[in-house]
Amino acid sequence: MPKAPVSSPEPTLPATYEAALEELEQLVSRLDAGQLPLDQLLAGYQRGAALLQFCRDRLQAVEAQIKVLDEGVLKPWTPQ
Repeated sequence: MPKAPVSSPEPTLPATYEAALEELEQLVSRLDAGQLPLDQLLAGYQRGAALLQFCRDRLQAVEAQIKVLDEGVLKPWTPQ
């Protein structure tokens, strides 16, 4: 009787945007080095995609909060 594939548990995402960004930067460095075996390369790519989505979601949530605070008008950001 064939065994059912065992799925690994979904890795947890970092608690903060900053932690996710740091992990993503470290992951990109390892991927860019080109020394990872193929299975680790694929796992790293998948983790990177999840971290990137997490960061995008956090940024969109903050943007929505700022829009509410600015009475529905998203003002352009100008560096000081």
